[in-house]
Amino acid sequence: MAISIDIREDAGVRTLHFGSDWVQGAMRIARPWNLELEYTREMMASLLLRDTPRKVLLIGLGAASLTKFLYRNYPQAHLTVVEIEPSVVAAARQFFKLPEDPKRLHLVIGDGAEFVLNSNKKFDLILVDGFDEKARTGALETLPFYQACRTRMSDDGMMAVNMLTRSRGFKATAARIAEAFDDRALVFPSCESGNAVALAAGGTPLEVSFEGLKENALKLKEATGLNLLPTLTRLAQAKTCLNNTLVL
Repeated sequence: MAISIDIREDAGVRTLHFGSDWVQGAMRIARPWNLELEYTREMMASLLLRDTPRKVLLIGLGAASLTKFLYRNYPQAHLTVVEIEPSVVAAARQFFKLPEDPKRLHLVIGDGAEFVLNSNKKFDLILVDGFDEKARTGALETLPFYQACRTRMSDDGMMAVNMLTRSRGFKATAARIAEAFDDRALVFPSCESGNAVALAAGGTPLEVSFEGLKENALKLKEATGLNLLPTLTRLAQAKTCLNNTLVL
């Protein structure tokens, strides 16, 4: 059964809904390339650790916020987007300025978990943000899926996953990510929206001081307009990183 697509606008912000008040994506009409929602900004935290991904896999299109940000700011990157609902792709094109560029942007209509399990491609960055109209993620929160993501990552690849703290399985999902990546994973403090982003890394061990992260955040802000300094402040306040150093 096809989902119900609902587009709303309020105070200059256009939002995507699947037949409920639950926001599946947002775009400030005056700044369509910016990341409007806090959790989408935090999904880009890997850029503070390993910049300039060349091959990116995005699972779940939504309002195309992450896709557009990477498309605009990383012109050398090739983006593969897997979206299970054709109507979401149509809405992203019609209402959220999804670019048409088959050379740099490969759109796949299909199941994200099946794509990862059956693919033989390697990606520098994997972004997982797939929910249905009832905020369920299905196979996208299973251990075999996360293990397959790790297999599909390039030598120094990274993965970011959007999770909901109000979900009963939140802690179990975070534990599965940690297991798949041999504990090389970090869950950021929850956003006001109740979203929490998990970051996982493969390849060379990462150890970056908060000073180094702040320096990288300032460079990223200058280059792309994306401000991750508030994220670093929340991370420091949560005291989840020993000795003010992020280790992955």
